[in-house]
Amino acid sequence: MKIAVCGKGGSGKSSVTALLARQFHQMGYRVLVIDADESNTGLYRLLGTAEPHNLLDHLGGKKAFKQKINQSFEVPGEALFGKKLTTDSLPAECVVQNNGISLLSVGKIHHAGEGCACSLGLLSKTVLSRLELAPGELVLIDTEAGVEHFGRNVDTGCDLILTVIDPVFESFTMAQRIESMAQTIGLDVYFILNKSDKRTGAIVEKHVSAEKIIARLPYNESLFFSNLEGTPLETVLPEIEPAIQLMAGRYPAARKTP
Repeated sequence: MKIAVCGKGGSGKSSVTALLARQFHQMGYRVLVIDADESNTGLYRLLGTAEPHNLLDHLGGKKAFKQKINQSFEVPGEALFGKKLTTDSLPAECVVQNNGISLLSVGKIHHAGEGCACSLGLLSKTVLSRLELAPGELVLIDTEAGVEHFGRNVDTGCDLILTVIDPVFESFTMAQRIESMAQTIGLDVYFILNKSDKRTGAIVEKHVSAEKIIARLPYNESLFFSNLEGTPLETVLPEIEPAIQLMAGRYPAARKTP
């Protein structure tokens, strides 16, 4: 199962991704987190890993990547990864681990004036569309903020869209757009409310499909300071459990190996 975690900037995508990764790993899944956000660099800190060498730089940068992808006319990406791409065949120098969770970073914007991030979107799309998972494997994709990844068709390589909504008006209007776009490509979409309480949750429910809200996470001081200080996220939020159980039950092919 490949789960894209989406939302507006600052909604808590990276924190929710880290929380989900820990919970799924504790259930026995082999978890790979893919950092597909070219701007935010904090995910590896939340996961407690070393900073990964990103995949685009490993492939030689934008220019070399474009040349290699253009060589793959019949099977896009074959010149990059061969005929079959699995979690075990990902470049070892681009995958870092901590506590049984693996992290792969697609790439980052490093310098002013280096051009658009189109290559990063294409690389993310190529990896997700070609990555074959074994039983018990699960991939969480921390997407870039907003909806540009839909325009680049990155999400077509996923099985499920998970949208994080924090208590800001722009957050649930963004969720509406994400839901609409997910429907056009035939993907299920669910919502996780972040920093939610009874009052804010009631307001959000007026603007999104309430039946698709699968978890309501309260404000958590420990989680807040992990983000503020850039330290590994060790918080356990039992409120995320309904989301874990729904996703695991809805996609039984991804259940842990007996």
